[in-house]
Formats: sequence, C-alpha cells, structure tokens
Amino acid sequence: MGSSSGQSNGSYDLSFKILLIGDSGVGKSSLLVSFISASAEDLAPTIGVDFKIKLLTVGGKRLKLTIWDTAGQEKFRTLTSSYYRGAQGIILVYDVTRRETFTNLSDVWAKELELYSTNQECVKMLVGNKVDRDSERAVSREEGNTLAKELGCMFLECSSKTRENVEQCFKELALKLNFS
Repeated sequence: MGSSSGQSNGSYDLSFKILLIGDSGVGKSSLLVSFISASAEDLAPTIGVDFKIKLLTVGGKRLKLTIWDTAGQEKFRTLTSSYYRGAQGIILVYDVTRRETFTNLSDVWAKELELYSTNQECVKMLVGNKVDRDSERAVSREEGNTLAKELGCMFLECSSKTRENVEQCFKELALKLNFS
C-alpha cells in the first residue's frame, strides 16, 4: 500500500492564510484568479470577501494557501479586524498606472495593517500590478522598492493580464512563510 504519491487532495504539510489588500480596482481579484486558474478576464468588483484555496508545492513541502480577497471599497471595511485575524501572509497590491493606489498603501492600508494584524511574524509582499500598461506607468519600480523597504515587505511587479510574475508573487511569499 506504500505507493501513495502524497498527491491526494486533502493532504498538505502546512496551511497558511494570506490576505490581498489594496484599493478597489487595482486587480486583487484578477491576480488571484490568474494564480488559481489560467485566465484573468475583467472581473466584477468583489462584494465583501471572497477566498480561494490553492495547493502549492514549495521547497519540497505541500502548502495549502487560503487566499482571501477583499473589497477595496470603503463601505465593506467593517469586516476588517476579523479579516486580518490569524493571517500569516499579506499581499499589498497597487496599480502602477494609478498613483493614488500607491500612496494609499502607505497612508491607509499600512496603517490598517498595523492596527489589525495580530501576527507579528506576518510575511508581507508589496505588488505593483498592471505592468503590461508600461506606457501609462505612474509609479516607478524604484519607488515601489523604496516603499517595500520602508514597510518591511518583499517586492514584485506583475501583470495579472499577461500573468507575468503572478505565480512568482505567491511562490516567493509561500517560500518565506515556509521557512520563517
């Protein structure tokens, strides 16, 4: 009976809760769909909270990622404190073509994170999305890098449309979670 390859759906070594946060319309849901499946059509705004589960093998371990996607709109922000509870990984997303989504990360989201995040060892990643629209870029890669350092985050730029670096975001986060 010892021929089990460990691929049965229920089996995993570690489980992590990951949050996606950032302004409405920066592409949090698209990022998630692009990672989970292979397509990122234009999605309707998330109402409240949605989550997806992805099993990923990183560093020889099978990880179960429960990735929570939140609505960026103010009116849904009452759910915040419970939403942050127990999160081990947080991905802060901005749109490289919309400067205010970047400044809001330090003005709004980083403060909220400090307020609600219960986990001191929480692994954070700053993600600049929509790099496929480089001609419209309003936030430089350097600026992203600088903010990431300030906030103690890892940093990546990606495109949920072309899927460039999307898997990388979650994989690098998972690797760090795995070994932190």
